[in-house]
Amino acid sequence: MADIVIRNVRKSYGKTEVVHGVDLTFEAASFVVILGPSGCGKSTLLRMIAGLEEISSGEIAIAGRVVNKLEPRERGCAMVFQNYALYPHMSVAENIGYALKVAGVPKAERRARVEATATTVGLGDYLDRKPAQLSGGQRQRVAMARAIVREPKVFLFDEPLSNLDAKLRVQMRHEIRRLHQRLGTTSVFVTHDQIEAMTLADTLVVMNQGRVEQVGRPSEVYARPRTLFVAGFIGSPPMNTVPARITAPGVATTAAGWTIEFEAADFRAPFGTDVLVGIRPEHVRIVAHGGHDLPVEFTEEIGTGRLHHGHLAGVPFVVHEEAGPGEARPARLSVQLPASHVHLFDPETGLRLDAAPTGTATRALSAA
Repeated sequence: MADIVIRNVRKSYGKTEVVHGVDLTFEAASFVVILGPSGCGKSTLLRMIAGLEEISSGEIAIAGRVVNKLEPRERGCAMVFQNYALYPHMSVAENIGYALKVAGVPKAERRARVEATATTVGLGDYLDRKPAQLSGGQRQRVAMARAIVREPKVFLFDEPLSNLDAKLRVQMRHEIRRLHQRLGTTSVFVTHDQIEAMTLADTLVVMNQGRVEQVGRPSEVYARPRTLFVAGFIGSPPMNTVPARITAPGVATTAAGWTIEFEAADFRAPFGTDVLVGIRPEHVRIVAHGGHDLPVEFTEEIGTGRLHHGHLAGVPFVVHEEAGPGEARPARLSVQLPASHVHLFDPETGLRLDAAPTGTATRALSAA
């Protein structure tokens, strides 16, 4: 087990900086997921930890040792790639044990470790097969076994489930989580898939345009997004945001004259401050009367309920209703926004009004 400390790490290609001064600490034995859209710098950051990309400036330490100048094989990391990266001419056993062979591990010990690791990932009956004879899920297990057999200090996963179908992705998520619980090795997992992130992570790191937007437990990040980007990126459908202005203690008013209450103790801002009021679709309350009038443009049936799409105060607005299929689809809804679920954001900076103006919490939480 090893902790990972990232201090003011930057990465540039020529004059273009793609990772901007990232500071993070990942506790030993934690499972950290780095989440963000394509091009946000998450895979680049992972590759810098692994030693596959040079660091333009800053410092990375693993288990208390600065690794900037160390070769990948000297860092104690094992990486699982998106495309499996298996040798097609080798058997499963040979693929799993290749790194041990290169390291000069005796043949008998190598065979024992390969067989034990293959059993751990459910490949004990496939050791003589070639990668072409395996399914996508089985190939990904081989890639994971190849990492596990090295007994690394750190596991690094670079979008390893992207090439699998939906059912296999769910199965592999469960297997990865069980393996982490069994092995207790520090793991860093990169993905653009928020479901993977929310279900796998002890600690979630949300990145955008080469910067860290927020760090915390998945439930905390979902419940209290620090920025508009996090509010919109996490959640499906994303958080609704409505432009308004603070007009009284605990009250924001939209241009259409609708009043939205919020918990004033949480958000302090002068009267007349322009804000974006945020609320998640599942927190909007449908009432018989006395709410804001929402014309419904269309309704989606999603099995566990329905999503009603419309516009509130001139912007798109979605309401999640826990209702079964077959019920009449309404043309209009009367909706309320409970103050306890309302978030306020600065429309210029994108920050929550109760968030610190600079910096973010950067210490990842332990698995405990």
